[in-house]
Order: sequence, then C-alpha cells, then structure tokens
Amino acid sequence: MNLTIIGATGMVGTRLTAEALHRGHPVTAASREPRQAGRNGVSTVAVDVGTGRSLDTAVAGADAVVLTVRAGAGHEDRLAAATTRVLDAAAAARAPLLVVGGAGPLRSPGDPAWLVADAPAYVPEEWRGLAAASTAQLHACRAHPAAAWTYLSPPAILEPGVRTGRYRRGTTTLLTGSDGTSRISVEDLAVAALDELENPGIDRHVTVAAP
Repeated sequence: MNLTIIGATGMVGTRLTAEALHRGHPVTAASREPRQAGRNGVSTVAVDVGTGRSLDTAVAGADAVVLTVRAGAGHEDRLAAATTRVLDAAAAARAPLLVVGGAGPLRSPGDPAWLVADAPAYVPEEWRGLAAASTAQLHACRAHPAAAWTYLSPPAILEPGVRTGRYRRGTTTLLTGSDGTSRISVEDLAVAALDELENPGIDRHVTVAAP
C-alpha cells in the first residue's frame, strides 16, 4: 500500500513509518517539519493540519492515510477542526483514514457509564485537556458525512518500549491487565495500526493493549 502518515515525525508517527517500511509499504511522511528525506521508501511533504496547507498534495494517490497528531498544550480545542480537515482531504482522495487518537473517548472498564476522559484513575488532572480533545476528535469523525475512517484509541499508558508483535484488540472499552494497568509500547501500537490497515475490520472505534 502507498501510505500517507500525517504526523510522521512524532513519537507514534516515527514508529508507524518504521513498521510500514518493515512490511514493504512506501510511505509519504507528512509533517510540519519533515525530517526523513533520503530514507529508502519514504517521500516527504510539509503539511499544516491547522490550516490545511498541502493536505491534498500529501494524500494524493494514497491507498490509506494515517493521522497521528496530538493537541499542543493550550491548543486542545483545535484538534477536532484539524481532524475534520484531514477527513475532508481523505474523502476527496477516496482513501480510508486511520486516526490514531487518544484513550479519552473509551468507556471505563469499571463503569461503562463513564468515559476514560472523566475517570481520574486513568487520566490525571494534567491530562484532562488532552483526553477531552481526543473525545472531541472522535465526535468530529462521527460527524463527517463522507470519509471512511477508523479511530484507534491507545490504552491509558503509551510509551516507547519493545516491539513484541503481540497485543489484545478491543472496541469501545479501555483494556486493562490483571494488575489493573492499561498500557502498550508505541512499537506494538504501530504493529496493531498496520494490521488494521492491511486487514480492516468492521469496527469504527477500536483499541489495543499489551497482552
């Protein structure tokens, strides 16, 4: 597949790019400041999801698009609108979009009436803004009239680690381990994302966690 990864220079985007190249998929690495020029299998393009600059160019000819950007501190309210711009571009290009978002819109495993965004056990106060932004981001996906999208929520803890190639897949409820923690390495999240792109399921909202 020809993949366009928007946010390719971030923590998640770099792992997604590496996993895609490992599987033989050419990548258009799109970001505000591209840094992967000259790497085999990678072409780069400068985009700005905040304004929509060059988004159409970035997704042209893509078999699938991945969006992996986070809201900047103090600018959480801009993420939903930026996501809508990417949805518009993907729809115009007739390319499915995988949004690697946040855990905020997942249901709490202890009480399905609560979203993770509102559960202090999983989202400390300092992360509440980001969690709310990811919830608004999923709402933006659901409100779009034309795009083919899937929203991938990570678990509560996502951090660099080891690629094991193993994970559990769920849908709208946060996955936790026997010790109550909810985590996965960024490397294994990338594995799950590429699996989803290569073999799309019917679920619009999915989540993964370490086995």
